[in-house]
Parts: sequence; structure tokens; C-alpha cells
Amino acid sequence: MQNTLVKESENDRVIEGERELIADILAGNHERYYELIAPIERRVYYTAYAILRAEADAEEVSQEAILKAFRGLRTFRGEARFSSWLLSIVGNEARMRLRKRREVSLELLKSPDNEDEYTPIELAEWREIPVEALAQKELAARLEEALAALPEIYREVLILRDIDELNIAETSAALEISVPAVKTRLLRARLMVRDYFVSRSWARHLGLGKAQP
Repeated sequence: MQNTLVKESENDRVIEGERELIADILAGNHERYYELIAPIERRVYYTAYAILRAEADAEEVSQEAILKAFRGLRTFRGEARFSSWLLSIVGNEARMRLRKRREVSLELLKSPDNEDEYTPIELAEWREIPVEALAQKELAARLEEALAALPEIYREVLILRDIDELNIAETSAALEISVPAVKTRLLRARLMVRDYFVSRSWARHLGLGKAQP
């Protein structure tokens, strides 16, 4: 309970600090915009790359999203963190680029009814893969491979929810899908990543038990 209150207090301080910084930027101190985006610049790129899987496209989309956020800064309501808003813009821009590049149907991204059922591998023991594992060099490359192997609709929701730390409502808004669809896709994505590790005998790194034959 205490940890939750501390986290909420810290979040409130961050939001208040962002509001003051944004007010200063809107007042004409445009050079301070970099202070606003600097803490999440890498996350912006990584989110774009997770969707597009191409460095050049991800770099271009990141810059476009940052510029779009600057131009629309007056529309930012400040009810949540600026990072959540910017990452939502990045996700939308990346998906637009992906649709143009691959001619992906909008219905595929919006309708959970078109999704195939996924049957997880049965294990005697299972614990969710912690996002903190990304910080471990020995697992970073493996997680990158696992993310790359996910279908787009599952990779998107996993990146936005577990890595970029958007909440369920923010992820729903960013992907333009319902809250139940976010929860369903997120669970399937986590299971797919877990099974990807297990099937390649990497489970011992995460304490997931023995791989299935």
C-alpha cells in the first residue's frame, strides 16, 4: 500500500513538472522541448522499431512523431504523463507507415474476431517473464528475437504495455482497440514469448522450468 502511494506521489510530481515545462515551451521557450523528450527518446525509437522492424523507417517515424507532438503540444491535456501521449502518437504513426508499406488491412488490427486461437505449451511451473530481463545483456538479444517472432498485433500490445508501461486504457487508445482486446492480446503475447523461450531451451535463464520435448 505504501509503495503504491509513493509511486502515485512520484507520478503526480512528474506530471506537474511536465505541465510547468510544457507551459514554458508554449510561452515561447521552444528550445526546452528537448528537455521534455530527452528522457523517452530511446523508448520512442524502440516502440517504432518494434512495430516496423526497420531501422530507417523507425528513425523517420520517431522524428515525425516528435515533430507532430511539438506541433500539437497545445492539445495535450496533461492528465497523464507526456510520455504516454507521445508513445501513443508514435504507435499510430508507425502503424500508418506499416499499412502503407505492407498494405495491411485496418480490420486485422481492430477486430479480435479475426485472431487465431493460440494454445500455450503446458508447463509444470510458470512465472511471467519479467520486463526487467530486458536490462540483462545475456537476455536482451533473445528477447529481441522473441519480439520479432510475434505477430504484429501481439508485438504492438506487448511493447506498449510491458515495455513502454502504458496502462490498459492508454494502450487501448493507442492501438484503437477495445480494453478486452488489449487484455486478450497481452496475455497471448506473454504466453507466446514465454513459449518461445521454453521451446529454445532458454527457460533456465528465467526460472521457467524444463523445455518441452
